Amino acid sequence: MKPVKVGLCGLGTVGSGTFNVLQRNLQEISARAGTAIELTHIGARRDNPACDTTGFKVSRDIFAVVEDPEVQVVVELIGGTTVAKELVEKAIANNKHVVTANKALIAEFGNELFAKAQAQGVCIAYEAAVAGGIPIIKAMREGLAANRIEWLAGIINGTGNFILTEMRDKGRDFADVLKEAQELGYAEADPTFDVEGIDAAHKLVILASLAFAMPLQYDKVFCEGISNIQPIDVKYAEELGYRIKHLGIARRRDTGIELRVHPTLIPHKRLIANVDGVMNSVLVQGDAVGPTLYYGAGAGDEPTASAVIADLVDVARAVASDASSVAALGFTAEYLQDQTILPIDAVETAYYLRMSALDQPGVMNQITQILSNAGASIEALVQKERQSSAQDYVDVALLTNSVLEADMKTAIAEIEALDSISGEVSRIRMESLG
Repeated sequence: MKPVKVGLCGLGTVGSGTFNVLQRNLQEISARAGTAIELTHIGARRDNPACDTTGFKVSRDIFAVVEDPEVQVVVELIGGTTVAKELVEKAIANNKHVVTANKALIAEFGNELFAKAQAQGVCIAYEAAVAGGIPIIKAMREGLAANRIEWLAGIINGTGNFILTEMRDKGRDFADVLKEAQELGYAEADPTFDVEGIDAAHKLVILASLAFAMPLQYDKVFCEGISNIQPIDVKYAEELGYRIKHLGIARRRDTGIELRVHPTLIPHKRLIANVDGVMNSVLVQGDAVGPTLYYGAGAGDEPTASAVIADLVDVARAVASDASSVAALGFTAEYLQDQTILPIDAVETAYYLRMSALDQPGVMNQITQILSNAGASIEALVQKERQSSAQDYVDVALLTNSVLEADMKTAIAEIEALDSISGEVSRIRMESLG
């Protein structure tokens, strides 16, 4: 068979990892693909000392790669949603298949890019866009193809997971751990995408579309970050038998689809509750298979390169055999349907609440009554004793049963208005994931 010729755009962290893994394991990779894979053109604005590109055709203009008539598959690893989108569109127009690790590009523009690729008879592969080296896209599209997916929940941002792990294990403040994460290279100088959940929201909307046969709808994801999580809440969660994780959750309901990213209390005995540091994990509930858990490195040069090259192998097989690839979102285009995305106020979950309450008789009765009026009952309670006779207020942390978000918001506002409550009520949603 003729070799499948590949153009690589970008020699940053993931690009360099892809280049090096491809060179190191090329014989085995080609054997898996059933045809030779030949990297013929690299587009990079600058050299990367981690890559020896001697003997390779290198262009400083990355668009030279997509204009190269020899290149059959373009690997886009430059990131962002401006130049990258233009690059992918030109590759499609030039009848080239695309492999990308760009979650923002897929989440925000995937619908139109997939449509263009289908019309042109080429494919866009994006395994590396979600959870780094974990083959979750392939699992959702192929391994779980027999199932009606009921829900999924994932730790899909390693930076946030590292911060919460350090806060739990060492009692550190958010700002202190974030600074270390930046020094270690886990977080960017501007960490907003990681700590406020935007990165996780990009990934969640991709997983949800694969799960529920619907177009990508990034603008409808509810997103809440971890910057307001306090060490005391991490401590109380542990005392109550829970851990706080920053989860992306997608769930099918009779009334619509939940799409939400936020800090979540989950029982400490759950396997996903024990995924620590920068690792990622996705838990998927299928009607036939039940729960399945996927775990691994969610970022990094070679773990992500592993997913990029897995896509490249799939595309090379299809090119070599002139076969069609799996549908981009796992379902044929005509089967995809718009579905109602539930606003967060219509979502029903259990809650963790923490408040500073006046230590005197009757206060808990007031709190209990307000919660009862909202349809919530107290399932567990931690109340701290006064540290001194001069202390008037004590911490009260409690867990409730499931209640509508809108009703809980009303209840929290009423509790905060009580003269016996000092300051704001801290609230974190809870999931059993059972």
